[in-house]
Amino acid sequence: MKKLLFFISFSLFLLHAQNILAQTTKKIIIKNADLSEVNEQLIPGALLLTGNVLIDHDGVVMTCNKAYFFQKENYLKAFGNVQLVQGDTLYLNSKYAEYNGNLKKAFATGDAVMTSPDATLQTDTINFDRNVQEVFYNSKGTIINKDNTLVSKSGKYFVAQKKFQFLTAVTITNPKYVIKSNHLDYYSNSGHSYLFGPSTITSKANYIYTEKGFYDTKKNLAHFLRKSYIRYDDRLIEGDSLYYNRNVEFASATRNVKITDSINRGIIKGHYAEIYKLKDSMFVTKRAVAVNFVDNDSVYIHGKRLMVTGKEDNRIIRAFNNVRFYKTDMSGKCDSIHSSAKTALTKLIGNPILWNGESQITGDIMHLIGNNTTKKLDSLKVLNNTFMVSRDTLGTGFNQVKGLNLFGKFKDGKLHDVDVIKNTEVVYFMRNDEKELIGINKNVSSKINLILENNAIETITFFNKVDGDIFPEIDLPENARKLRGLVWRIDERIKSKEDIFSKEENEENDKLIKEGKDEAAKENVPMKIRKETLNYDKKKPGAKSKK
Repeated sequence: MKKLLFFISFSLFLLHAQNILAQTTKKIIIKNADLSEVNEQLIPGALLLTGNVLIDHDGVVMTCNKAYFFQKENYLKAFGNVQLVQGDTLYLNSKYAEYNGNLKKAFATGDAVMTSPDATLQTDTINFDRNVQEVFYNSKGTIINKDNTLVSKSGKYFVAQKKFQFLTAVTITNPKYVIKSNHLDYYSNSGHSYLFGPSTITSKANYIYTEKGFYDTKKNLAHFLRKSYIRYDDRLIEGDSLYYNRNVEFASATRNVKITDSINRGIIKGHYAEIYKLKDSMFVTKRAVAVNFVDNDSVYIHGKRLMVTGKEDNRIIRAFNNVRFYKTDMSGKCDSIHSSAKTALTKLIGNPILWNGESQITGDIMHLIGNNTTKKLDSLKVLNNTFMVSRDTLGTGFNQVKGLNLFGKFKDGKLHDVDVIKNTEVVYFMRNDEKELIGINKNVSSKINLILENNAIETITFFNKVDGDIFPEIDLPENARKLRGLVWRIDERIKSKEDIFSKEENEENDKLIKEGKDEAAKENVPMKIRKETLNYDKKKPGAKSKK
């Protein structure tokens, strides 16, 4: 009994559904045909329409040369100069088409062309589902609008959103660049492109790679988020987030930024950077560090801000605010640095201090000069108030050299030959081959020459000695063993590349690196569509009038 009641109820439900469907399904209406006939032998069950055929169905108008109309099925086959028009938003032209009035679906083939106000699609076969307002094709298609030409193996067009979606290989060709991707959403009205998965943008200016990004093809603005980089002839720009303006060749990078200079063999890192390609300039901050290759060693320069300007043969690096630098056998500090690739001159500006091996060197002005041919350090210049000091290795005293200026020459990357001139003073602990102290040399002369081996004083020569002698240790009191102005700053010495950063900078760096790794570990999903894309055609509300 229950089964019988269920069967009756279900049958009534189906009957009711069929009645609703019959009421909501609209019939195809023949508006015009030069000739209308029935030929059951040729086309059973169809009405043959010939010449200037005009058909209307629920907001769609179709014209063609000839048509077979199956009234019972509410179905139509159209031949010759077929055109389907939906309002003023979509035109579908082809040599042949089929249209199902019940399902509200169209099929067009033979030089099929779909035209919207913003773009034209040319392909072999086009399918149009009016229920969901989607057009799709599975053969090579070419889409042309004002700015771009898109070619793909297949694609889908969402009429209401004016969006083309490609899930197979697609190429966008613009006069300035070419975009290639296997997953791309392209909004024909705004020209906005959303890239997902391995994608490239190639131009004469640069090469861009991303696996998640946005590109405004009208304004030439872009934002890239995953595994992205911009490659120029002389630079590679990487970062977790890249912003790019092609109009002025400006790029900014955020978090885990790395800029590689392929010409000058240098790398700059930080967590925020701005690059002005046309001005040949760059600004980097947030734990910024420049790494340059000198003497088969890496030199690390850190400041709160780094600026790089000039073309590759005349590049200048500037570092500001509490600058620190490190090389395996040399390190230092100053207020700022100015380093020129053309002159191979690095100026340490503002309270400079240099540690060379075990020696501490200070002065008002300090210059490091390189050799552009050998790519090695050549010489050191310290001007005004020069003071060079190192510990006596076997005692508690200090070897000290004081004078007006210092001029040093490097050998194999190490300071080897040093001249200190004008009003020079020396305190030097002299030891024999058995390292026994034989006396303390304290004197004043016009010039001193030092020969260093393995960053230690090997020989010392005095010129035009004015006063002084070699004193037995017992005859020279402690207060006489230190020259005026001696400040031993061993606690400040930079002993590794990690020492150039403050504790706070390292903590912030660890935090940002972790954020980057966490983001990279997440499943890559398409970028969220921007409001500016969705609201592109919406009129802005008018300004309220003042009362």
